[in-house]
Amino acid sequence: MSKHPIVQNMWPLPATALMLMAAMPTSQAVADPITEAIKNGEASLSARYRYEFVDQDGIPNDAHASTLKTRLGYRTGKVSGFSGFLEAEHVAAIGSENFSSPTNNVANHPVVADPTETEINQAYLRYQGLADTDIKYGRQLFTLDNHRFVGHVGWRQNEQTFDAATVVNKSLADTTLTAGYIHNVNRLVSEAAGPRGDDGMQSGIFNARYDGLSAGSLTAYSYLVDYDSLDAASTSSYGLRFTGGTDLSDSVKALYTLEYAQQSDYADNPNSVDADYYLLEGGASVSGVTFKLGQEMLGSDEGTASFQTPLATLHAMNGWTDKFLSTPDDGLVDTYASIGGKAGGVKVMAIHHQFESDTANQDYGTETGVLAAKPLNETYTLGFKAASYSADDFSVDTDKAWLWVSASF
Repeated sequence: MSKHPIVQNMWPLPATALMLMAAMPTSQAVADPITEAIKNGEASLSARYRYEFVDQDGIPNDAHASTLKTRLGYRTGKVSGFSGFLEAEHVAAIGSENFSSPTNNVANHPVVADPTETEINQAYLRYQGLADTDIKYGRQLFTLDNHRFVGHVGWRQNEQTFDAATVVNKSLADTTLTAGYIHNVNRLVSEAAGPRGDDGMQSGIFNARYDGLSAGSLTAYSYLVDYDSLDAASTSSYGLRFTGGTDLSDSVKALYTLEYAQQSDYADNPNSVDADYYLLEGGASVSGVTFKLGQEMLGSDEGTASFQTPLATLHAMNGWTDKFLSTPDDGLVDTYASIGGKAGGVKVMAIHHQFESDTANQDYGTETGVLAAKPLNETYTLGFKAASYSADDFSVDTDKAWLWVSASF
């Protein structure tokens, strides 16, 4: 399913309903509630300019990507509990495209996955007429937990959204239940990139989080990913996650996360998959400075398959140089340490990764990243980020740097 606004086979109900709501004449009495919903709606506008530099061994020219993302949305008021949201997104190159994107056919430059396209980013109907319940149908952005299994890849200029039906219920005390059915994934590479720009699927998700424990939150989940045309990527994942913190004093707080999941082949997957996942993370917040030490494993099934999370915000996982967007067949063990905090109103962070395989005893490489971001006021934020990957047994040496300014109105 395309995200492009002109394509006729777009998920029909949300966009069509929103257009009808806007087009109804105000003179018709039956249209009065609709008219009021349109009048009482709220527009949104955001923009982000970013310069991205990539120096990658084996490619003769560096990448210099200067892009501007602009996003315009409109949320209607409510009619009997119903409302609608429509959002368009445009990514433009500023100057020459001296980078290889999924759509520009530029060779001899490293990849910067920011295609210059115009698309419908979101278009959904929402119903909030039931107590403690939020129902959405259509093209939507949603994330779960830390984005490891379901995320929106908000770092990229063209973010990931889902054509889906979702229900979030909070009727039970301290409990959030999220259920959904995903019909299509609008990937960050854009529909214009070809068949993998959109991934059709029939996937069910369920996530139950309980926040009533003093030590933290406990989450149980299942993600049944069934691709229409990528049978070998169809998997089922079941897991538990516990994350939280405990005050040790007025200025010191202990932080911890424990997570385990198991993944198997699912639906028409012709292959046998049996892989494990775990995340162990501990740390402390001391007078506003946060220290963390952790290890994340995406296991291997004897070197023939590995634990995959294709719907995740992958840029946020396992290094900012994006070397592990797909888990190698021998699996991945990411041992990392980070430090972060604020200094003079500037958010700062540094993180170091040691990457190894789960099987076959491989040292993949190491990566170090730094980040600094400062809100200039309520509208503008300025940021800088850089990462350097040093290869051993996997991929090649790669340096990346970003400078950006974002605005939200």
